[in-house]
Amino acid sequence: MDKQLIEQVLKEYGFQADQVNYKPFGTGHINSTWLIILQNSSEQYILQSINRNVFKEPEIIAANVKLVSDYLKKHNPDYLFVGAIPTRDGSEMASVGDIYWRLTDFIKNSVSFDTLSDPDQAYEAAMQFGRLNRLLADFDASQLKETIPGFHDLGLRYRQFAESLENTTESLKQKAEPEIQKAKHYSFILDYFNSFKNSSDFPNRAMHHDTKISNMLFDKDTMKGICVIDLDTLMSGKFISDLGDMMRTYLCAFSENEPDTDKIFIRIEYFEAIIKGYLHEMGSILTEVEKDLILFSGKYLIYMQAIRFLSDYLNGSIYYPISYAEQNLDRTRNQFKLLAEFFEKEKILVDIVNKCLNEN
Repeated sequence: MDKQLIEQVLKEYGFQADQVNYKPFGTGHINSTWLIILQNSSEQYILQSINRNVFKEPEIIAANVKLVSDYLKKHNPDYLFVGAIPTRDGSEMASVGDIYWRLTDFIKNSVSFDTLSDPDQAYEAAMQFGRLNRLLADFDASQLKETIPGFHDLGLRYRQFAESLENTTESLKQKAEPEIQKAKHYSFILDYFNSFKNSSDFPNRAMHHDTKISNMLFDKDTMKGICVIDLDTLMSGKFISDLGDMMRTYLCAFSENEPDTDKIFIRIEYFEAIIKGYLHEMGSILTEVEKDLILFSGKYLIYMQAIRFLSDYLNGSIYYPISYAEQNLDRTRNQFKLLAEFFEKEKILVDIVNKCLNEN
């Protein structure tokens, strides 16, 4: 990115070019990120540009984070919430060159991971995401606007799948026929969700919505969880969004990009770590309906991601970046294999959930 542009952004925060050093930071693919280092000082910050292709209205992100930040400062002032640092004129983001930017503190002595290598990491992450959910249990989530409309709306995603099926080529349809049939077969997951959707015991809560392990910071020395980061998708939703996304992304040793489905299976010890960590914080908060839907949360998120990959494949792979023509079809197969694992191992997983619920 243009050096002059970054320096112009830094001026919005009161920094002069000769006062700071900066360099690209992290491995994220959505927003561009820099580490800002003040010369002759120990102060460091994170500067991010907001991807307008994904987040059409960055102002909504800023408003949501500000609402939550103000609430936590009032009700839980000791909680480490990585909110935005205002610009010189008091704005939550800087707008320069038709790009929106935000500045946050750099959390010292912290480390993040792209993959998990130990169940303890899953436990710590689940506990930290659960803690954020718990501390916001009494927050009025209806104040939060959607930063990505319909992000975890399975009904919307299924309608998009149906549309892609109508508009795709015969060639793509034939190649994906087994996966198309699986998508239709598992549609009972949507029906089951809809039967609970409007229950008063299935409330909307303030959810992070993107609980992959790279959105957690760990202490470099103790490997204990410090805080959650990347709050772009902080908005109202069901608890299954956060817990289910952890299951989808933590349980298998391989990501959705692994084409060999023989490698895709649930690591039971990681499942137990997630449930224990999450219930450590949310066990006393969840309603009876939510407790009944703990295992279902994984099925919901995995099925949704499977049909999103499949829809994109049928649409000609126009949304998810691919490195070869059939990658979105391979991703679909990967997710359907993980979903099948949930049903094959259901008794084991249910027993773990019940045991963890009884311990809380």
